[in-house]
Amino acid sequence: MTPKMTIFGCGYSGKAIAAAAAGHFGAVAGTTRSAAKAEALHNAGIDALIYGGGEPDEALRKVLGETTHLVQSIAPGPDGDPLLNLGNERLKLLLPKLEWVGYLSTVGVYGDHDGEWVDETSTCKPVSRRSTERVEAEAGWQSFADVTGLPVAILRLSGIYGPGRNTFSNLANGTAKRVIKKDQMFNRIRVEDIGTAALFLAQRNERGVFNVTDDEPAPPQDVVTYAATLLGVEPPPEISFETADMTPMARSFYGENKKVSNAKIRALGFDFAYPDYRMSLENLWKCGNWRANAPE
Repeated sequence: MTPKMTIFGCGYSGKAIAAAAAGHFGAVAGTTRSAAKAEALHNAGIDALIYGGGEPDEALRKVLGETTHLVQSIAPGPDGDPLLNLGNERLKLLLPKLEWVGYLSTVGVYGDHDGEWVDETSTCKPVSRRSTERVEAEAGWQSFADVTGLPVAILRLSGIYGPGRNTFSNLANGTAKRVIKKDQMFNRIRVEDIGTAALFLAQRNERGVFNVTDDEPAPPQDVVTYAATLLGVEPPPEISFETADMTPMARSFYGENKKVSNAKIRALGFDFAYPDYRMSLENLWKCGNWRANAPE
């Protein structure tokens, strides 16, 4: 049987996963919330379906009936994960050929560890509500794995960037800031590496939690400075975190200070194409990919 992948919430990361899966699976399907975005997915070679939560319609039920590998990228909300809300029994009925699930989570579930290293065994101490909702969704998918016996891989992603969504773009449109907070560290992940990591785990039917992140956590201002150097422009002035004009969401990210290890997925044999921000930014700059329009 030819394996078939369906990606719920086929946005920026989902499209990268679909691109990586092309040629390894049958037709890759992806859901989105609007007809305009569905057309964009179709133009990218993805079998596009509209889904906004609740019971799937007939067209989506037909696709799910043939799905062997499911990727869930829709963020949970106050009411929980939209697929888990259908119930384990209903999901099993909708997905009779299912072999593997990949759930896209975030390293935000770790919360604040005072700049220390964390790995998949570290305690989750979510700071924000959205990270708490992710922890709850992770637990729900782990419960689904326990009930069904199916392998579920939870991919904890760090700060996502790539073509069209990167520091070059922020410098060009004037939104880049060099916010300084003592000893603050962040990890990042190039979107194409999300795609290949998801494919790697899917093909092996891996289960468990995996940090999908680059090798090198770094202060955020260093990334801005390096991108400005490549772009040949002056970096924006340094701004103290305490006085910076930031949205509540942006400010909340600075309350989660940690360095995230990717040793577990590397130990399985996975190699990141973009293991650090410098070589990744150099690649975007040389290829001109930083200007590409990013999917929603």
